[in-house]
Amino acid sequence: MKLLVRVIEARNLTIVDANGLGAAYVKLQLGKCRAKTKVSKKNPNPSWDEEFSFGVGDLSEELSVRVLDEDKCFTEDFLGCVKVPLSKVMDAENMSLGTTWYQLQPKGRKSKGNGCGEILLAIFLYQNNYEEASSGRRSFSDDKESMSEKSVELTHEIHSLPSSGDSELASVSGLNEMDFTKEDKSMAESFIHRLFQFFGGEKIAPLSSTIDVDPPEKLQEVSADEQTVDVSSAMLYDELLKTLESKVQGAEIPENLQGGILVDHSYVIAPADLNSFLFSPSSNFWQSLAEIQGTTGLQAEPWRLESSGKRLTRVVKYTKAATKLVKAVTATEEQTYLKADGKNYAVLASVRTPDVPFGNSFRVQLLFCITPGPELSSKEQSSRLIISWCINFLQSTMMKGMIENGARQGLRESYVQFTDLLSQSIKLVDLKVTASDKKHILASLQTKQESDWKLALQFFGNFSVASSGFAILFILIHILLANPGAIHGLELLGLDLPDSIGEIIVCGVLVLQSEYVLYTVSRFLQARKQRGSDHGKKARGDGWLLTVALIEGSNLVALDSAGFSDPYVVFTCNGKMRTSSIKFHRLDPQWNEIFEFDAMDDPPSTMDVDVYDFDGPFDKATSLGHAEVNFVKSNITELADVWLPLHGKFAQKCQSKLHLMIFLNNTRGNEIVKGYVMKMEKEIGNKITLKPPQINSAFQKLFGLPADEFLINDFTCHLNRKMPMQGRLFLSPRIIGFHANLFGRKTKFFFLWEDIDDIQVIPPSLATMCSPSLLIVLQRGRGMDAKHGAKAVDSDGRLRFQFQSFVSLYAANRTIMALWKAKALSTEQKLQLVEESGMRSLQSEDSGSFLGLEEAKMSDVFSSSITVEMELLMGLFDGSSLEQSVMKKIGCVDYSVSPWESIKGDIYQRQVHYKMDKSLSRYGGEVTSTQQKSPVAHKKGWLIEEVMVFQGVLLGDYFNIHLRYHIEDLSPKLRGCNVQVSLGVAWLKSTKHQKRIMKNIMSNSSGRLQEMFNQVESELK
Repeated sequence: MKLLVRVIEARNLTIVDANGLGAAYVKLQLGKCRAKTKVSKKNPNPSWDEEFSFGVGDLSEELSVRVLDEDKCFTEDFLGCVKVPLSKVMDAENMSLGTTWYQLQPKGRKSKGNGCGEILLAIFLYQNNYEEASSGRRSFSDDKESMSEKSVELTHEIHSLPSSGDSELASVSGLNEMDFTKEDKSMAESFIHRLFQFFGGEKIAPLSSTIDVDPPEKLQEVSADEQTVDVSSAMLYDELLKTLESKVQGAEIPENLQGGILVDHSYVIAPADLNSFLFSPSSNFWQSLAEIQGTTGLQAEPWRLESSGKRLTRVVKYTKAATKLVKAVTATEEQTYLKADGKNYAVLASVRTPDVPFGNSFRVQLLFCITPGPELSSKEQSSRLIISWCINFLQSTMMKGMIENGARQGLRESYVQFTDLLSQSIKLVDLKVTASDKKHILASLQTKQESDWKLALQFFGNFSVASSGFAILFILIHILLANPGAIHGLELLGLDLPDSIGEIIVCGVLVLQSEYVLYTVSRFLQARKQRGSDHGKKARGDGWLLTVALIEGSNLVALDSAGFSDPYVVFTCNGKMRTSSIKFHRLDPQWNEIFEFDAMDDPPSTMDVDVYDFDGPFDKATSLGHAEVNFVKSNITELADVWLPLHGKFAQKCQSKLHLMIFLNNTRGNEIVKGYVMKMEKEIGNKITLKPPQINSAFQKLFGLPADEFLINDFTCHLNRKMPMQGRLFLSPRIIGFHANLFGRKTKFFFLWEDIDDIQVIPPSLATMCSPSLLIVLQRGRGMDAKHGAKAVDSDGRLRFQFQSFVSLYAANRTIMALWKAKALSTEQKLQLVEESGMRSLQSEDSGSFLGLEEAKMSDVFSSSITVEMELLMGLFDGSSLEQSVMKKIGCVDYSVSPWESIKGDIYQRQVHYKMDKSLSRYGGEVTSTQQKSPVAHKKGWLIEEVMVFQGVLLGDYFNIHLRYHIEDLSPKLRGCNVQVSLGVAWLKSTKHQKRIMKNIMSNSSGRLQEMFNQVESELK
C-alpha cells in the first residue's frame, strides 16, 4: 500500500522578505521517508503541482507537510505546517481525502490564528491493483484538470555492501527526490500481507525495492519485466563469464594484497558455485549481509565486458551505516574479474569513499580469491576463499596512519559478520574430517628413489663433461702414438715442458677441464650421500606432533648456466630441523616426501621453510626463497593442502611456490595443558588457574586464534602511545595481545613470544604518569601486523611497545618474563641469560669487588666482637644445622641453600632462598640472595658479600639490599672474632619514599643482625 500526495498550490502565505515575494517550497515526511518540492520564487501564492508517493508501514503515523521560505544566506524561514493522520485517510471514502485546502499552523500550539495561509493538497491511499488506483487517478484529474505531468528522477539511499543482483533506479512520472529505507520496505510488506488477510483477496507480492508511482497497470507490467530481467541477467552473467574464461586463459591467481588477510576459510562447495553465490546477479547474499550490518541503498549495475572481452566489471554503490563517531558514508565500488577458468576465480574490488575526510586521497582495494580446497573423504568438492585488502594513497597526507588503522578495524569487523553469514549458507570444511584423512593422504604419497645410474647421468650428461672426456681420451691416444722427443732447454729426464705458446694454452685448458671434472665428481658423491634426506624418520614421544608432506615445487629460480637449479628444502620448527633430498636439474621438482618432528611439549607458533640450491659440499648454499608458516594466524584446515608462496629476491620475481600438506596433532589431550601449566607455575612462582571454556572461547574469538589456544592471565594496563589508552593485556602460551575499546573505537593486536627481542622495566617518569612501565622490543621485521599499537620504531627498525599503570607490575613482569623465556629462548640463549644474570653477582676481575656493590652506598649497621671462634662462627654460612636453626629462629621459613662452588681460586659462591614470616615482614614475601666469600689478607678472616632480591614484598621491585660481612679472628690470646657488617641499597626505580624506605631497612637490618649473632652465641655456648 502506498500514500499518494499531490502538492498543488498555496495562498495567503506570510512572507517575511523585504519585497514580500519570497521563495517558498514544501517539505513532506512520512515516517523515515522525506521529499520536497521545487522552489517557487517571487510569488506570494506559489504553485508547485507535484506528486509524491510514500510506502505505508504503520497506520498510526501521520503525514507532515511544512511550507518554508528559502534563504541562501541565513536559516530558512518557517511559514506554516499541517499534519494529516493516516488513520483519517484510511477511514475516508475510497481511502481518499480528495483535493482540499488545509489551514497552515504556526510552530507554537498556543496561537492558532489564520494568518499563516493555506495549502491545497490531494491525498489518497491505494493498493497495487488496477481498480482502486485508477479510480484515485480519475479523482485527481477531475479535481484539477490543469495539472501538468512532470518527470523527476527518484534516488535512493545507498546500501552498505555491494549487491550481487541488478537493481535499477527507476525514472517515474511526476515524482520528486525522496528517501526509502530498508526498514520502511519491510514494514510495508508486513502491513500488506496483514491487509490481504483482512480483505480476503489473492496474495499480494511484496513491494519492489524500486519506488514507482506510474499508473497501476504499468506498475504490474514493470514488476513482471523486472522478474524477467533478473532471470535474463543471470543467464547473461554466465555467458559473459564463459566469454571471459576463453579470453584470459593462462592468467595466474594474483598474490594476496599487502594489507593482510581478512578471510581464509574452506567451504564444502565447488569453486564455480561459490563464485556464483557471491557475485551472480541472482544471489541475495550481499542483500542479507546489508540487512545485518544496517547499511542502506542497494544498487548494482549489470556485469559488462570491456577491453575487447578481456575485462568483466560492474559498479556497485552503497551507503555505510552511521556509527557513534562517523556519519553514514556513500561508497562506490568497482568489481573486476582478474581470473576465471572454471576452477579459480579472482575478483578485485576498488572502493571509493569521497564523503569521508581525505576520501579523495586514497582507495581501498579488496581481493577475492576462490581456489579448489582440500580433498575430502566424502569425495565432495571444496573451495578455499581468501579475501585480502590494502589501501592505496593517491596523494600524501599526514593522516595516513589514522586512515590505515580505521580501515583495518572497520574491514575486520565487517568481514567477521561476512564469515558468520556465509557459514550459515555454506558448510565449512570440518577440521576433524581432514585430520582423519591424514593417514590416507600420506599413504598415497610415493617417493621414487632415483638409481645411481640416473643420478650419474644427471651430473655427467652435459657438454662440459663430455668435452673434457674427449680431450683426455685425445691426449691419451696422442701419447700412445707419439715418440718421446729429445730433451730441450730446461727440460729434465721425465719432465717435459711446453715448447710453444700453443702448448701452454692447451695445458691450461686441460687443467681447467680436469678441475671441473673433479668438482662434478665431488658433487655427485655428496649428492649420493644426501639423497636419502630425513624422509621416513618417525617422530618420537607424545605431545604436539608436526607432520609435513613436501609434494612439489613450482617456478623455482634457475641459477646455473644450463637454466636449472638443484633445490632442496629445510624445515625448522622449535629449533629442530628436517631436510629434504636434493632434486638435481629441476625447476618444478617432485618430492613426495614426509617429515615428522619429534613430539613437542609446547604448541609450535611458526615453522620456517627455506629452499636452497645445492652448490657442493664446501660451498655456501644459495637461497632460492623462504616462507613462514604461522600456526597461530593460519587455519590448520587450510594447511592440510596449501600452495605456499616463497619470498626473497629471486622467488618473488618467478612467483615460486611449494606444495605442502601440514598436520599438527596433540596426542596427549588435556594432559599436555596440565603439564604446561605446572611447568609455568614453577617459573612464575604463583599458581595458575585455568580459565573456564566460555572465557577461552571469547579470548580466541577476540584475536582470531585457533581452538587449542588458552588464556593464562590478563592484566589491566595502559598502552603508551601518543596518548595513554586503557585496556587489557592478554597472555597465552603463544601470544601476548592487547585490546581496548574507547568510545566505540576498538584497538587490538597481538604478536608472538618468538617475535620479542628484549623486555625492559622503565623507571617512572612524568611521561608514564609517575608509574614504572614495561617496554617490549620486537625483533626487526617482526610483528608488523601490530605496528599500529607500537609507541615508536627504533633506529634498528624494531617496534617498541610500552605498557604502564599495572595494578601489580611485579606480577605482570614476572609472568611475562617466564612465558617469554619458556617459549622464545633456545636452550643456548637460556644458558647465556643465566650466565649474564650470574655475572651480576660475580666478582669483577678488574676491580675485585662484588658487581653492583659499588653502586650502593655502604654504611655500617653492625659491629661487634663475638666470643666465638671464627671457625665455629663460619658455620653460620656453610649450610650446617647451626645455620638452619639460627635462620629459623629469626623468621626465615623454608630456608634452603646451595653448596659453595669455586668460581675462581679462593672465591666461592652459593645461592640462598627463604620465605619471611610476619616477624620479618608484615606482608610476608620471599628472598633470593647470592652470596660470595673470599679470604682476607694473610688468611686471618673472611669477606662475605651478599645481594638480596625480594619477591612479593611491598615495593620490593624498587630496590635490592647489598650486605658485606667482614669477619676477622682476634689475637691468639683472645678467644673470639670481630664482625663488621655494612649495608647498602641499590635503587632499581625512583620513588619519593626513598628516605623513608632506607630508614626502615637500616633499622630493621640492624636489629635482625644483632638477633642473629646473639642466637649464634647462645647456640655455641
